[in-house]
Amino acid sequence: MAEHTSSSITIEAAPAEVMGVIADFDRYPEWTGEVKEAEVLAKDDQGRAAQVRLLLDAGAIKDDHTLAYTWTGANEVSWSLVKSQMLRALDGSYRLASLNNGASTEVTYQLTVDVKIPMLGMIKRKAEKVIIDRALAGLKKRVESGPDAGPADPSEPADEAKKL
Repeated sequence: MAEHTSSSITIEAAPAEVMGVIADFDRYPEWTGEVKEAEVLAKDDQGRAAQVRLLLDAGAIKDDHTLAYTWTGANEVSWSLVKSQMLRALDGSYRLASLNNGASTEVTYQLTVDVKIPMLGMIKRKAEKVIIDRALAGLKKRVESGPDAGPADPSEPADEAKKL
């Protein structure tokens, strides 16, 4: 079984609000630094994204890839790689847990990345950690600041990310 990297953050919003931002792929370029384009290619029978094409520009890694999404209840979504130019695997998930009687949410992001070019395992884990921390910081800022918030500053991870 492949190794994965995971991290968690607490967001001051209800799980449904957090999942609403996670599920709104069309707006990813507005709040994520790395996703330049997002296009929902297919939806499931409940109208949720089932397949999404993402154009990623994360510095050294530039990729156009398609992910398949699986929604488990209202508080979990996972994805796996369908096709990519640079990646062999990209599997991950967001799991949400309600805190403080629904006033806040613990978000756990798990990610496994495998690239087509040779790379040391510890470098891959470090890349996964950076991706996760930036994604969680961006998600926290977007949810807590509302829909008009811009991208998170990747050089300033959220307080929880700094502790990791």
